[in-house]
Amino acid sequence: MKISHSIKISFLFFTMLFVIASCENKKQNAIPKNKNKAEIKELLKTGDFYYETGKSDSAVFYYTKANLLCNPKREYIDEYVRSLTSIADVQQRCGNFYEAETTLTKTFPYLEKTSMPKFTINVYSLMGNNYFRTSDNEKALFYQRKALKKAVSTFRKSCIISDIAFIYMRQKKYKQAIDLLAPLVRRKIRDKIDPPNTDVQYSAKLYNLGLCYLRLGNHKELALKCFKESLDLTLPTHDNYELIGNYYALYLYYKKYQNPKLKRINAQKAYDCAKRAESITNQISTLGNLIEADDARNAKRHWAVYNRLIDSVTVSMKKSKNEFASIQYDAKKDKEENLELKNQKIENELELERQKNRSFISYIVIFVSIISSLFLFIYLRMKDKKERNDIVFKSEMRISTKLQTELTKNILEILTFTKNSDFKIEENKEQFLSDLNNIYIKTRNISKENSIILTDENYENGLKEMISDFTSSHVNIIVNGLNTITWSKIDRVKKITVFRVIQEIFGNMKILDDASLISITFKNDTNTITIIYTDNGSQTYTKVSLLKKRLQNVENRIKTIKGKLNFETSLENKFKISFTFPI
Repeated sequence: MKISHSIKISFLFFTMLFVIASCENKKQNAIPKNKNKAEIKELLKTGDFYYETGKSDSAVFYYTKANLLCNPKREYIDEYVRSLTSIADVQQRCGNFYEAETTLTKTFPYLEKTSMPKFTINVYSLMGNNYFRTSDNEKALFYQRKALKKAVSTFRKSCIISDIAFIYMRQKKYKQAIDLLAPLVRRKIRDKIDPPNTDVQYSAKLYNLGLCYLRLGNHKELALKCFKESLDLTLPTHDNYELIGNYYALYLYYKKYQNPKLKRINAQKAYDCAKRAESITNQISTLGNLIEADDARNAKRHWAVYNRLIDSVTVSMKKSKNEFASIQYDAKKDKEENLELKNQKIENELELERQKNRSFISYIVIFVSIISSLFLFIYLRMKDKKERNDIVFKSEMRISTKLQTELTKNILEILTFTKNSDFKIEENKEQFLSDLNNIYIKTRNISKENSIILTDENYENGLKEMISDFTSSHVNIIVNGLNTITWSKIDRVKKITVFRVIQEIFGNMKILDDASLISITFKNDTNTITIIYTDNGSQTYTKVSLLKKRLQNVENRIKTIKGKLNFETSLENKFKISFTFPI
């Protein structure tokens, strides 16, 4: 029955895919091949011009227009990949990393079909840089290595190796980064296609190598030499974006080697370059460095500017996204107007068929969605019911085992006593009542151990009451710091775990320990809570080993809230257990 039902759903699903594919093929066959290769190239050339002059919005506008004229399934694959790569490059420079990732992903189906291997290398390299910017180092390395495999020229390989070394630096693998960079700076590898780019890339390699020496330590002269040579190569280019990094590196250098004057000068220069580059994110970061490096009077003035930039950064990002969306919309609209007369007749003929196909597909999608939702609902309900039954069964077995372990002996003893005692004697009556009361107390304690824990405003009182239940004529308990923790801000699961862990520790220590004084202390740090249990009972290796086995369940509970359990047995005449977990 189930197999038949699955086959029906699969059949409907593939039918839907077939209909969609048929509609797509009809649409493609109906549209004539685009013969505008010269126009596409001109648009890309214009986009490159605006990109090189720093007009990102205009560059994206022309790249998008070129992209919309391409039909990669039939022709212009190179131009399609090239235009998308250029758009992603601009998006990445503007900080729109997730949009850049989406744009680059569109090129993947065509990378093996492009006649220009450098386009594939550019895509992989850009994707690697994008993941690096979003702190996904493993994916960044994956795509940079793919780019390195595709690279042919020595210069391009050296640039990719430099990028890989930079990722190692992010991972604090400075020795591995130096092993890659040091051979690259021994001689200047020329860019034969774009000679001015030779110094730009060599400067970047020197910069990265200098940072490695600085981070690794014990390479003071080598680090400064790399930083100064890198700056000397960048200054003639007047590239403020690159100069930010050069001055930032010198700021870090003089900060580490304690030269306040030069540290402040380079922090100021880095901030000035960030302003000229109109990079808000770099302005914020370099201004933060300047606040740290400058005197108190100037720092106050810098702080006001810093706050204003932070307030405006969200608005700027939204504006940037809206501008990109507007550019892409305008380009698409322009294309539609140019092709309107050519496609009008075809659209009229296909409109009726499209409507029929849309209706048919909608019915299939709705039907499959309903069936899938129903199946998922039934499956989740059955799974939930099974899990609840398993929990109830395990709880009942645990309670049953505990009752059997702790009460069987007492009940047998009281039955024997009842059989062999004369209840006319007053002492026997009192002994009998005392034994019954002990059984009642044990039963009540087991009930409390498995009762529902209140996690509302009464949680703290419930915790105090549970701890006080372990107090007796032979044992005194001191509680410190319980009221210093704002329990209402602690997650419900963590509160239940704390309650059960403390209950388990006290229960086991009551059985194994001979302590007369117990202390439990609650400490609340910035991001963690530490709970410390100490007593004055005797401490032996055997007791510690036994406790570790008995408290295995406690350790598992603590791990579920990313906490850690510690045993400390080195204190004189004291036994100590502590556990810590993040808030």
